[in-house]
This record gives sequence, structure tokens and C-alpha cells, in this order.
Amino acid sequence: MTLFSGFVTYLIIWWLVLFTVLPVGVKRQEVVEKGHDSGAPQNPHMWKKMLATSLISAILWGIAYFVITSGLIDIRPAAEAFN
Repeated sequence: MTLFSGFVTYLIIWWLVLFTVLPVGVKRQEVVEKGHDSGAPQNPHMWKKMLATSLISAILWGIAYFVITSGLIDIRPAAEAFN
């Protein structure tokens, strides 16, 4: 795995994890001010969610790196079948 492909893999994992972490702990506002959306979260805790996303993504990327570099999954034979 090259540096670029490792970085791209981390970014894809990070975005997927972010979208799964975003709805965790969301509470709606009880008193909605005029001009605000009634479904807007009261306190979204974005910094905590970004930190959790980064840590979970790092762990998942480490697992993906191990699987790819150890040869447990090799896509080269499948790619050669199309040539």
C-alpha cells in the first residue's frame, strides 16, 4: 500500500464512520426560537464526534492495512482475469 492509497483509504473510512457517529446522542431543542429549525440538535458535540471519528477510523484503517499488506485478501488474481 502506497502512502497515497493509504491516505485515500483512511479518508473513505473516516467519512463512513463520521456519518455513523453523527446521530449519536442528538437531542432536539425543547424551546425552538423563531427562525430556527425544530429538528436542529440542542448541542451537537461536534468536536467530540470528530475526535471519536478519527480514533475509530485509525483503528479500522490499521485493520485494513494489516489485511491488505499481509496478503489475506489479494485482488491481483481477480484483476488479471479481466486482462
